[in-house]
Amino acid sequence: MRPAAAKKPDPGAEAFTEGVRLLRGNPAFGALPAEICRTEDCALPPPGDWAVVDSDGRVHVDPRRRADPEEWAWVLAHTLLHLGFGHVPAARGTRVQPDGFATAARCAVVNRFLATFPVGRAPFALPQEYPGGDEEELAARWRRDGLPPADAAGTAGTADRDQLLVEWRSRTRAPEDWETAFAAALTRAMSAAMDRAGGRYDERTGERLPERPWTRALNWFVSSYPLLGGIAAGLTVVADAELARAHDIAVAAVNAEAGEIYVNPLRHHSDEEWRFILGHEMLHAALRHGERRGGRDPFLFNVAADYVINGWLLEMGVGEMPEGLLHDPQLKGLSAEEVYDRIVRDQRRIRRLATLAGKNRPDILGEPLDRGPRDYVDLDDFYRRGLQQGFELHRRERGLLPAGLVEEIRALAHPPLPWDARLARWFDEFVPSPEPVRSYSRPARRQSATPDIPRAGRYRPEEEVPRCTFGVVLDTSGSMDPTLLGKALGAIASYAAARDVPAARVVHCDAAPHDAGYLPVEEIAGRVRVRGRGGTVLQPGVDLLERAEDFPPGAPVLVITDGWCDVLRVRREHAFLIPRGAGLPFTPRGPVFRMS
Repeated sequence: MRPAAAKKPDPGAEAFTEGVRLLRGNPAFGALPAEICRTEDCALPPPGDWAVVDSDGRVHVDPRRRADPEEWAWVLAHTLLHLGFGHVPAARGTRVQPDGFATAARCAVVNRFLATFPVGRAPFALPQEYPGGDEEELAARWRRDGLPPADAAGTAGTADRDQLLVEWRSRTRAPEDWETAFAAALTRAMSAAMDRAGGRYDERTGERLPERPWTRALNWFVSSYPLLGGIAAGLTVVADAELARAHDIAVAAVNAEAGEIYVNPLRHHSDEEWRFILGHEMLHAALRHGERRGGRDPFLFNVAADYVINGWLLEMGVGEMPEGLLHDPQLKGLSAEEVYDRIVRDQRRIRRLATLAGKNRPDILGEPLDRGPRDYVDLDDFYRRGLQQGFELHRRERGLLPAGLVEEIRALAHPPLPWDARLARWFDEFVPSPEPVRSYSRPARRQSATPDIPRAGRYRPEEEVPRCTFGVVLDTSGSMDPTLLGKALGAIASYAAARDVPAARVVHCDAAPHDAGYLPVEEIAGRVRVRGRGGTVLQPGVDLLERAEDFPPGAPVLVITDGWCDVLRVRREHAFLIPRGAGLPFTPRGPVFRMS
């Protein structure tokens, strides 16, 4: 007898099975407990359509349809999204089916989501753009204005009865909450994707690596502490024992420029202590303590900032302060600058203290540690925006914050003007511009065309022009950076020209003053010949201007120096222009503009 012929495989069934496998491979859709029905005797799929999903959690597919596996994956994802979005909620009792407008609006929202969360490939052409608004807004708009064509509405091939409300069948189990199930599955999928992107999965075994305590602390800030959540999301924790040993980092340090917090993985702390440590470093970066230091001693200013930050973290109850960190209740309410002015008097004792980086070492690093090329962003904007947004969320959800911290956050929201803008304001205030006057004794040029109409002419009185000037005492010592010198002179020349200042009195100073006399403003930054380059003694240059008979008594003086100079006494209106990060060896009485 001849053996029975083997049953031929069904290509359509194989393609559908592969499509289901592709769908289940997606963590978000694979976690939805929905059934798929593809039988010949099922009468629920509408003729000519692809599939319909009911509120009982079952997808009914037309078995006569033929498609590629990718297309089946897309169709099934579309139907399951109706479940996940709550379009067909499970309930007991008689159900009222949605009308055509609600069905079309829900399909448009689902297709719009699938355009950004691709699963498979659509079996028909979809629109390039989708209408805005949620399901209720779209349905109300289309009931009022009429249903647009499928291509314009974003419902191409999907709006014909693919949602079915049925009575929940189980009498022993409560109706399924499809929205919560899909939200939880989507959250797990996003978390797994972020873990893989962050290298928290073993590539060989595919298993998740054990989470380090500093990683748990950073994730806690992102998920549960809105004040610093935005900052934490943009920072990277670098846990490298060799890097910490090479740079002598005891526990942790931060570099705001690179957006990195360096921790020593060999130090053992509890999760609460790691929260305190990371919050400490994030506040250093967010409040720009490295930039605010200026010419102060780096370690002493770091200690002052530590006292302030640790007091705030204890007051806010962020984690638990590790043993040995700096805290003094008597300094409560003071800023870092005020604390610095107090502790600088006792340097011998302060030098024996330790920050998180170690004894006599600042944990605010001046430059990034060498770890290869990295991407950089606008740091001031990043920290200012992250802290301001976190502050607004924290104030609404978590309550009060220390008053000093609130003041500093609000100050960061309104950053100071750049040095060149402040210098321009100084010119506007103290360097008068020659004001023209009108006089009929000087007829206007237009009067020659109409001799019978008298017109007053404009001119500048000779006695007004000499008053509109200023003096420049220029530090030309060997320590002065030529590039910085050119930038300062260029800014002065442009502002003077904008205010119609005819000339400025320039004095070059090194070991002795060299009077360059009155120079036209266009020559200040161009053809000026700098003399000297010896030591730095500026007081004789200031005295030369104050005693000069041809220098107006009300004209201001601008002193340009790098800060390595003698103690100055200026008896008229004056200002200082110094490099960013430099300081003066005396308390200035006039404004100080710091060039960047």
